[in-house]
Amino acid sequence: MIPFPLHLESLLTKPLTYLVFLLIGFLFGYVLEISGFNHSPSLASQFYFKDLRVFKVFFTAIVVGMLLLFLSSAVGLLDYNLIWVNPTYLWSGIVGGLIMGFGFILGGFCPGTSLVALATLKIDGIFFVLGGLVGVFLFGETVDFYKFFFNGSYYGRLTLMDVFNLPAGIVVILVTLMAVFMLWGGEKLEKIYGNKDPKKAPKARYYGAGVLVIVAVAIAIIGQPTTADRWNNLESIRGDDLKNREVYVHPGELLDTFHNHKLNLVMIDVRNEADFNLFHLLDAENLLPEEIQDSIDEFIALPANTVIVVMSNDEVTSTEVWKTLTAQAVPNVYIFSGGINNWLETFSTSVEDIVCGKITRAGEEELHFEFNAALGSNCPAAYPDHDLYHFEYEKKIELDLKRAPVGGGCG
Repeated sequence: MIPFPLHLESLLTKPLTYLVFLLIGFLFGYVLEISGFNHSPSLASQFYFKDLRVFKVFFTAIVVGMLLLFLSSAVGLLDYNLIWVNPTYLWSGIVGGLIMGFGFILGGFCPGTSLVALATLKIDGIFFVLGGLVGVFLFGETVDFYKFFFNGSYYGRLTLMDVFNLPAGIVVILVTLMAVFMLWGGEKLEKIYGNKDPKKAPKARYYGAGVLVIVAVAIAIIGQPTTADRWNNLESIRGDDLKNREVYVHPGELLDTFHNHKLNLVMIDVRNEADFNLFHLLDAENLLPEEIQDSIDEFIALPANTVIVVMSNDEVTSTEVWKTLTAQAVPNVYIFSGGINNWLETFSTSVEDIVCGKITRAGEEELHFEFNAALGSNCPAAYPDHDLYHFEYEKKIELDLKRAPVGGGCG
């Protein structure tokens, strides 16, 4: 059975995996070179609608990549949440795109094709790469003067599915149809401005377009895996962590983590608002279980040293939320052992002035304590004195720094 998702390193050794990456990079450069993308006049002519091969090749590559990505996700070979999506900085991105486009017109290369020209020792490619390096240096030396603009209009991991609130399959179909239409339109422009005869182009392009549309429809029909599907695939691996309580954090460990400044501690309190207002830990964030799914992208985008601890009154609800976050590939997620009731029991001396009594018949996931005021985190138990408490416990928090890359590039 194929593992979910498909981990290349688990099938090959790490050196062989790197060789695969190297081979992919070499083949990518080779395809660019044999396509004539090391010739600046051919590249620049696309801006005059005379030769749109750059547009055709890259747009086709984008659509094929999109289809393979979402098809792999649909059949369980790939976890889309682990794919790096460049964060959106709207206005600085627009300005940067205009600058790059202007440079593309002047120099006849984009960053990727300039490296292909450099590899084939083209003089203009060499100078373009040198100019790019000078630009990188100047940007690094001046970015502080406009850092607020550069980092402004931040939208995080924004996709077309988020913008239009549509399922991934529908977006895939629409983007594929748009691509087919634009490729057809590109041929018409070449005929008008470049005197090219579309009839001389290979007939196979029509079959290729048909295959793209069929695959897009198949992706929409299969659909993307739900959270339940993801957990079912992971349960055989991560289910043992629950049975062996490997992800349940002792109150003493959580208190120690409060003071571990090397970690970015995020506490998610999934109780109802009434219980949260009565008492919660300092800096805990209140999110209902049904709100967790909408925050997945935000959790994935957190710094690599982030540790997330989910808590409820007991453990039932927090365990279900842990399953959701784990299934959605959010790393370093733990459950607070015994929940808020256990915390209050452990640090009872810090709450005795505000607790009216203990509810002996409290049901599952109910708060076992009655308070004489709704103080939230405004009491000593919300952040106990670290020096007053010393516990013996089995350490459970281990930071997994395996994250997606912190940047991307272009072809």
